[in-house]
Amino acid sequence: MRKIKVAILGATGAVGQRFIQLLENHPWFEIHELIGSDRSAGRTYAEAARWVLDGSPPSTVRDKTVLPLDADFESPLVFSALPKEPAVEREPALAAAGHIVCTNASAHRMETDVPLLLPEVNADHVGLIEVQRRKRGWTTGALIANSNCTVMPAVMSLAPLRVFGVEKVHAVSMQAISGAGYPGVPSLDILDNVIPYIGGSEEEKFQEEAHKMLGSLEGDEVVEFPAMVGAACNRVPVVDGHLVVISVGLRDKPSMDEIIDAWDSYRGSSDVIGLPSAPEQPLYYLHEHDRPQPRRDRNAGKGMSTSIGRLRPCPILDYKYAALSHNTIRGAAGCSILNAELLASKGYFDVFESTVTEAAGMSAGD
Repeated sequence: MRKIKVAILGATGAVGQRFIQLLENHPWFEIHELIGSDRSAGRTYAEAARWVLDGSPPSTVRDKTVLPLDADFESPLVFSALPKEPAVEREPALAAAGHIVCTNASAHRMETDVPLLLPEVNADHVGLIEVQRRKRGWTTGALIANSNCTVMPAVMSLAPLRVFGVEKVHAVSMQAISGAGYPGVPSLDILDNVIPYIGGSEEEKFQEEAHKMLGSLEGDEVVEFPAMVGAACNRVPVVDGHLVVISVGLRDKPSMDEIIDAWDSYRGSSDVIGLPSAPEQPLYYLHEHDRPQPRRDRNAGKGMSTSIGRLRPCPILDYKYAALSHNTIRGAAGCSILNAELLASKGYFDVFESTVTEAAGMSAGD
């Protein structure tokens, strides 16, 4: 299989670096173009990036020249780690030019024709791509988003409970500092402290995105999940791993054993099983009384699984529990890559390749 060429927008930032790390030796994708700010453009990646992950930048990217955001890209697949503001215009422009854009940015998540994908939960939402293309006049391009990193473990844990009739959800997050990017939260604000506020409408994103991801695709639109969802978001002095404590009201009043069985047996959409980045087991229930913990459990399933624990009765709703995901892997770059793998498995890049081949043939004929 010939590998699909990839461009990474915001390649020098923390999430961009995670894309690079996860794409090293990927069986389907290869990094072809790296895009940075005006400050980084024209420099080699090794010169432009302050590497904040473990180890060093892979040798395959160190000497690549960083391109400006307004460059013309060759790669059919674009991963975006852009901040919201530049993403607003640049991502749709790239999709209109024929690229498939898998974005981690929040700019377009709630647009009605943009799939907000968590593939195990809502792989069928890729059907919105055809709606999007018809509505916007795109042929080979598409714009696909993954969610806010905090709602990710909540949605993963709630998806298997939909069979019990989820009616109400209240979530309290304890979010790692890497969720704020680099350099992130000043040390004098976060050390010996918890900050009970995260800007950028974090709590509203949690609530809105949960409704969309857990909703059902009906015709040309997603019908939102009908449960009431509330959230309170907090920043804590942990490097990686967002822990969310969830209380849930369930119509059918299942037993604790039934809930744990639903989590343990959950594999999600059959379209996702076997994809290179898909964990063999999306959810792990930990029976220890003090788990999950970010330092011990964030790398479950190579950072792509969600760890759940402390299921117990709730005196206000029915049950409460804790759910944990790695925020820059499952909650960011890793999910975007899994989204792209899902699209590749469904032939979206074959269409691009055939279009390029036809165009080349026409040029040769001229």
